[in-house]
Amino acid sequence: MEDPLQRTGKDIAQIYRRHAHTVYKVSFMLLRNVVDAEEATQTAFLKLIQSDMTFRDNEHEKAWLIVTARNHCRNMLKHWWRRMRTTLEEADQRLLTEEIRHDETLGEVLALPAKYRLPLYLFYYEGYSTKEIAELLSIKEATIRTQLHTGRKLLKLQIGGEGDD
Repeated sequence: MEDPLQRTGKDIAQIYRRHAHTVYKVSFMLLRNVVDAEEATQTAFLKLIQSDMTFRDNEHEKAWLIVTARNHCRNMLKHWWRRMRTTLEEADQRLLTEEIRHDETLGEVLALPAKYRLPLYLFYYEGYSTKEIAELLSIKEATIRTQLHTGRKLLKLQIGGEGDD
């Protein structure tokens, strides 16, 4: 696409406008915390600025940012401070989360366990195929299909429908 050493502030701003929303949503799906998702999004773009990565196209650029954000989210989840948060902070976060849940179904997806939440979001809200999701998350495609199937069943149960297909 472009020479990474020649990226200007304008180039970075265009990349940010193209992909920030998706990177934020993926981060939020993993962290379920507005402030942490914002931090993960900023970190992904900071790594882009510091990177000498050359992208084939916009989809490659987007995939790289998603994987970078996902890896940062995983590191954040492992950090000792995150595990020490009080229930009061979690209650405050639930109130903030309500602002994000503009779509009732998305709210239900957010309530699912993480291993189902992200594949469902990437498949239905971002339009990725199971093969693309498997590559992004470094998981076998069959596992992604199983997670989507199980996630849909759990979602049906949460919403109040029948659990069986």
